Amino acid sequence: MSEAIAVTVHTSTGQVGVDPKEFPLEKIDPADYELFTSDELWGYFARLRKEDPVHWVPESDFGPYWAVTRFDDIVYVEKHPELFSSEGGITVFTPPPGAVLQNAGFITMDGERHAAHRKVVQPVSSPRNLKKLEPLVRKHAAAILDSLPVGETFDWVDRVSIELTTNMLATMFDFDWETRRKLTFWSDMTTAGPDQLADMGMTVEDRQAALRECLEVFTKLWSERKGRQAESLDFVTALASADATQDLDPVTYLGTIILLIVGGNDTTRNSISGGVLALNQNPDQYEKLRNDPSVIPTMVDEIIRWQTPLAHMRRTATQDTELGGKQIKKGDKVAMWYVSANRDEDAIERADEFLVDRKDSKHHLSFGWGVHFCMGSRIAELQLRVLWEEIMRRFRFVEVVGEPVRTKSCFVKGYLELPVRLHPW
Repeated sequence: MSEAIAVTVHTSTGQVGVDPKEFPLEKIDPADYELFTSDELWGYFARLRKEDPVHWVPESDFGPYWAVTRFDDIVYVEKHPELFSSEGGITVFTPPPGAVLQNAGFITMDGERHAAHRKVVQPVSSPRNLKKLEPLVRKHAAAILDSLPVGETFDWVDRVSIELTTNMLATMFDFDWETRRKLTFWSDMTTAGPDQLADMGMTVEDRQAALRECLEVFTKLWSERKGRQAESLDFVTALASADATQDLDPVTYLGTIILLIVGGNDTTRNSISGGVLALNQNPDQYEKLRNDPSVIPTMVDEIIRWQTPLAHMRRTATQDTELGGKQIKKGDKVAMWYVSANRDEDAIERADEFLVDRKDSKHHLSFGWGVHFCMGSRIAELQLRVLWEEIMRRFRFVEVVGEPVRTKSCFVKGYLELPVRLHPW
């Protein structure tokens, strides 16, 4: 496993604190994480959707790329993997050849190989397995909520969002319970940029060491579970037992494990936090929920749309082609900004409003589209639904009592801290 990895030094684009309508259009760069930490991204995306929906960014922290911001254009990219490939990376950041993060498992594969690898782990999120998981989700959610201090300020991210998703990850990997927060740690180390690593007191070298540890642990689990007959299927057993994944080299195996960890961690974790924030920002919708908890399943879809926990995915053009009237050249990076598409008024009615009873609530792009549609979408929806059912049984109001601390990332749209106070019925 190569130690090589590029360190991207963040350069401020000067977009924060400026009226998006006055900023030079040709200089707009949606990949500046400061737009996300300040929550000032919305005006820039609205302008791009209106004036330049397939937007060329000649200079960024991650090199040149195309920013695709409209719903329909993104669906077109997703529907044509023969033109826009996942191989080479799924974020605007491109690791150097040989770096561990170059390979993120089957999500960075195309065609038949992608389908074969995805098929191996898909049964873990099947309706049959979800039926077995639901009582466990409810048990974990209830225990977490019952342990919370009522009337005191605490961090919702750490005590609820991380705890529930970590518990479920440990269940789906059949991972050692006492060391389950290692899964969260490996996820955070994988997605963190240099500034995030510094905030964690870590370095790029520490990240590499963490990934080596992750590979070592899961290689041992592979050996132990190869040929195992498990009553409840877990990801490692599925990979170790299937014919399609017997030829996995260590880096591809690690990439697949990391993909499953990050997918199971970031999407749900940040939607759990984002939902609490959204309801606090829209008190009329919180009151609607109190009066009619039956809206919870629809509200879960709306939370996931509203939060859009992974802000973008990237593809690479396999040939010269056209998109939205722009000429895309072979090898160009194409970033699909899901976070923008989910606020596209041309595709979603009242897209800038948070509505817990939204009609056609599943019409969003937080899980992608087409062959790469998020395999764990049902698991995420299950966790959010059960959690909110249990919250509403206990608390009239989960009150946000301070500003959230947002993730320094243009990929993971999430929260590091969310101070709250609980008010029981």
